[in-house]
Amino acid sequence: MKEIRIHARAGQGAITTATILGQALFLKGKFAYAFPSFGAARMGAPMNAFVRFDAEPIRLRSQVYEPDYIIIMDATLMRGFDCFTGFKPDGIAVINEREDLTLPQKQGKQKIYVVPANKIAQEVIARPLGNTALLGAFAAATGEFDLDSLSQAIKKRFSGKIADLNIEAAKRGFEYIKGLK
Repeated sequence: MKEIRIHARAGQGAITTATILGQALFLKGKFAYAFPSFGAARMGAPMNAFVRFDAEPIRLRSQVYEPDYIIIMDATLMRGFDCFTGFKPDGIAVINEREDLTLPQKQGKQKIYVVPANKIAQEVIARPLGNTALLGAFAAATGEFDLDSLSQAIKKRFSGKIADLNIEAAKRGFEYIKGLK
């Protein structure tokens, strides 16, 4: 089983991101379980969403404490929280770019990618909501699913022009990581 921990602030779409991610994995034939965890239910409060996936049904229902993968939607969270607690030595992290970002020291074979997801989203969607750009980057960085599965998952969540714009943002996030490799 592999586990993903998403760090965000309430209102940034972490639950939607986890849902789309779980759907993309499901479309690749994997069992997936996505769920949130948050304290104070107010806009801007730190929160997490989690995704587990495996070839077998998933029965574990606790939070993710030792993630294989980390997605950080709001890098300001790295100032007050150790977003990398329990991060596996061979894990992959995808972080939404921020000017004053200080990256943690890598352990083992960890890979950390910084993606201008909000910038991509602003260019494509005309709003700085980089969720789908981060998911495209995640797909390229991990190889756990492809752009086709992600596009299908986005179409299950959004429709019409909004779906098309989010798919374009995901493609740009994917291409950004491919350009780094």
